Amino acid sequence: MLNDNKYYLEMRLSVTDPNKRFQTIIQKLRDGGHKITPQRMAIVAILAKSEGHPSVEVIYEQIQSDFPTMSLATVYRNILLIKSMGEVLELGFPDGSNRYDGNKPLPHPHVICIKCKKIVDPDLDGLDVLQAAVARETHFKILNHRLDFFGICSDCLKAQGG
Repeated sequence: MLNDNKYYLEMRLSVTDPNKRFQTIIQKLRDGGHKITPQRMAIVAILAKSEGHPSVEVIYEQIQSDFPTMSLATVYRNILLIKSMGEVLELGFPDGSNRYDGNKPLPHPHVICIKCKKIVDPDLDGLDVLQAAVARETHFKILNHRLDFFGICSDCLKAQGG
């Protein structure tokens, strides 16, 4: 558990720099014996700076001009590969859509606009304390968590006159 906490702390400290995230993901791919193609590097670059938690379709659209022959399925397969290495967090939604966070691949809270689907990562102190309290209360070993807040973002509120 101590090693897990150390890794988690190191990850939380390193996620603010997309260049470090990019290098970390690329190195993990290399270590796993995977080819580092220009297409794969483009996908990793988008995931590493994924402030907006892009969907596969958004990532595909962003790289389509540079790689017009690449398919949506190729983007999806690459994201699944990176996810299997623990380097991207997948957010699934009831409508069947998924969004991806490669900048902060470990569990963390999200605030999601129900109008425009914008996702923001709030910096909440005390989440580790909450997780420990839940573990104590339930006698569970907490392996993962997901905490989402749903609301209407300030841009959407302005647009509707509120």
